[in-house]
Amino acid sequence: MSGDDIALSLRSQRRESGTAELWQTATITRRVPADQCAIIICDMWDKHWSRGASQRVDAMAPRMNEVVKSARAAGVMIIHAPSETMDFYRDSSARARAVAAPHVPMPEPTPREVPPLPIDDSDGGSDTGETSWYTAWTRQHPAIEIDEARDAVSDDGQEVWNLLRERGVAQLLIMGVHTNMCILDRPFGIKAMVQRGVDTALVRDLTDAMYNPARPPHVTHDEGTRLVVDYIEKHWCPTILSADMLAA
Repeated sequence: MSGDDIALSLRSQRRESGTAELWQTATITRRVPADQCAIIICDMWDKHWSRGASQRVDAMAPRMNEVVKSARAAGVMIIHAPSETMDFYRDSSARARAVAAPHVPMPEPTPREVPPLPIDDSDGGSDTGETSWYTAWTRQHPAIEIDEARDAVSDDGQEVWNLLRERGVAQLLIMGVHTNMCILDRPFGIKAMVQRGVDTALVRDLTDAMYNPARPPHVTHDEGTRLVVDYIEKHWCPTILSADMLAA
């Protein structure tokens, strides 16, 4: 395991003093020992009920695998979290590693008041016409490799907490989908971790929102994702680029 540091360029947004609407973007560099850093890959499924979502995951997965391989080689812990697919991994060593991590009680989350999301995802967010939700996924996207000797597989917030505490993680990074839903709201997602005091950052170029441009604010899909990233930087946690991991 590497003892090298990873330099993370953490971008966040702060409201300018005395204003309600003006925000200032700031970037700071934080150096974290690689073996005190963890990546959670959220819900990068093999298939989604939305064709558009599936297509974007297909396009993202090879790049994500490249980044994860680089981070793993540097000593970063990789946690694969394809929710609702744990049966597929029941005989996996990586799954057993998550189950076996010593139990550490999770603290109660500290509530925070934040405004609503900047996009309307009330229709499910598909931009390719699908409106019926169903469980289309069976596993993580096969383009993202799992190292059975070092990685962990879990979709359980307590198990993920156990892994982070066992490893002494000082910086958590989250990548995957979908930015306005699972990335924020899963029991291992941004809200759960930030509200329990974990230094967390979103990998902003390896994520995607569920947003239909036919819904407010009637912008392109990519712009909808950008608006959610901005929202996270303002109200939840900083973001980084995947290039930080490749530089490791």
